[in-house]
Amino acid sequence: MASRKDREILQELRQEKALSLRPQSFEEFVGQDQVVQNLKVFLKAAQMRGEALDHVLLSGPPGLGKTTLAQLLSSYQGGNFYQIAAPHIRRAGDLVKLLSLLEERDILFIDEIHRLSAPIEEILYMAMEDREIDIPLGEGLATKVVKLNLPAFTLAGATTRPGALSNPLRERFGIKLRLHFYNLEELVKILERAAWRWQISYDEGVLAYIAMRSRRTPRIALALLRRIWDFALVDQQKKLSLQLTQKGFAQLGIDDLGLTELDRELLRILAEDYGGGPAGLKALASALGEDTETIENFMEPYLVQLGLLKRTPRGRVITVKAQMHLKTNPTLDLFEEFTGGNL
Repeated sequence: MASRKDREILQELRQEKALSLRPQSFEEFVGQDQVVQNLKVFLKAAQMRGEALDHVLLSGPPGLGKTTLAQLLSSYQGGNFYQIAAPHIRRAGDLVKLLSLLEERDILFIDEIHRLSAPIEEILYMAMEDREIDIPLGEGLATKVVKLNLPAFTLAGATTRPGALSNPLRERFGIKLRLHFYNLEELVKILERAAWRWQISYDEGVLAYIAMRSRRTPRIALALLRRIWDFALVDQQKKLSLQLTQKGFAQLGIDDLGLTELDRELLRILAEDYGGGPAGLKALASALGEDTETIENFMEPYLVQLGLLKRTPRGRVITVKAQMHLKTNPTLDLFEEFTGGNL
């Protein structure tokens, strides 16, 4: 029987299921159509077999909905949802205690799962494959190992770097799905829903303007909508106008491609200090004054998608498109060239 303290710890890991902007069903979830359809099939098949869903690995850049999808899995499977970031699992005992408190059909969501230490991964191997773990009791020669059977639970892992997972851990996920960047229409739908929930009035074209500068990422689109809303409130404007929105983006230092000052500085360093490249990730991080994870996980995926940066075996290389962007005032021409006008 778990102690009251243990239950309180587990309760802190539980995510609320009714967050204001999070979809409450797959039908409300915008985008990632193939991923959603596959999950619905896998859930239905598991229910028909009377089993818990196989373990799920969700990969892709930050802000695309991995956590939301994991929460929806919990709703459809009927168990509790518990979330924890891998860096917070510091000792093997932390994971053992958490696993020992799970119940049938619970979803345990581990974010940044590629950052688990090797000893903790080894515990997960047995838990995922055999649904049992070994618990050492005592110390030294008097140590005894007790085997604890686990209920039929589902581990949902999220990662921005699937290649950083060890092969044994990756292969124990029966379901592996990758999330992709959103298109303009999907982002506008998400912003429309948020504007309705937040009771924000806006002129025609404002949401599309925000969406096109949101790095094709819902989390960023929603954050930018709130920042433009801030400017409107302080300026005592009753609705978001296109002119106010443009001024807001200029104040935020975000250009027509959605690039921040940090993005442009990275490209400038590549162009001027390294002659266009190639340059190593650590060298760029040092010159930029940022950590490598920020560059690799947040900045590079969008710059590569946009055709401004290339990753090569020798390092990062700037493209002609990026050089054009740095030399001229940002316009939509480059964005439309990349998207074909259909983003």
